[in-house]
Amino acid sequence: MKKGDRRRMSVNRSWWDEAVPHHVVADSYEVPSFLTGKSTLRPMEIREMGSVRGKTLLHLQCHFGLDTLSWARRGAIVTGVDYSLLAIRAARRLARRAGITARFIQSNVYDLPAALDQQFDRVYTAKGVIPWLPDVDRWAEVVARPLKSGGRFYLLEDHPIAELFSNDATASGLELRHSYFGGRPVREETEGTYASSAKMQHRVTYGWIHPVSQILSALTAHGLEIESIQEYPFTFWRRFPFMVEDSRGWWHLTKDDGKIPLMWSVRARRKPPTVA
Repeated sequence: MKKGDRRRMSVNRSWWDEAVPHHVVADSYEVPSFLTGKSTLRPMEIREMGSVRGKTLLHLQCHFGLDTLSWARRGAIVTGVDYSLLAIRAARRLARRAGITARFIQSNVYDLPAALDQQFDRVYTAKGVIPWLPDVDRWAEVVARPLKSGGRFYLLEDHPIAELFSNDATASGLELRHSYFGGRPVREETEGTYASSAKMQHRVTYGWIHPVSQILSALTAHGLEIESIQEYPFTFWRRFPFMVEDSRGWWHLTKDDGKIPLMWSVRARRKPPTVA
């Protein structure tokens, strides 16, 4: 990890700690609907992951556990991990309220091997995770390490192309601000969060842009076999203020809709050891 990135991740963690209580009550997270049975998982996640009934599932960067607990409702034996202690505490409270059995561990994703020594049938991470990580190669190592031979990994994420534009762009045009090939961390300063307009004391965050090729190369370098890659002209949140939501809850551009990818996914499997 590059010098200074641990400090930047610590700054981000403070932001997430403060965001948690706002997100738990935010309309977009729909906690009341979840408690009455609604799943937060998207159709392609369920399809690409396959049946999880009776399978052990590790959810990296789980925030306060909505997706983790949704997988548990589908029969998975779940473990959620997040570096925000307040998020983990909120996830445990939510599990108790929902009457769902789940384990939640507080850990920076890069430190997880020291905190968790277990093999899993599935490793899952999704919806706003990769841009918070400075080192994709180390991340891929953490993904691969707990996967059983033949185990499946799945990622659903913002497309890095969408990360190149200013989030406060207008419908008259997207303003190109960053390089697709990453490099420097991207410093952002906002008053609220993507899910809440409540004013934050911690307003600075740092993000990193990782090309699709870099992510795929890192996964394959650590023993994962790519099975499926998908790209989508819509995404799971209102990234730009002029976006419109469809009846399925996907957000689209109102100009040049369908011309650039906004979200992508990859499904991979841990290759069995080669028999001599």
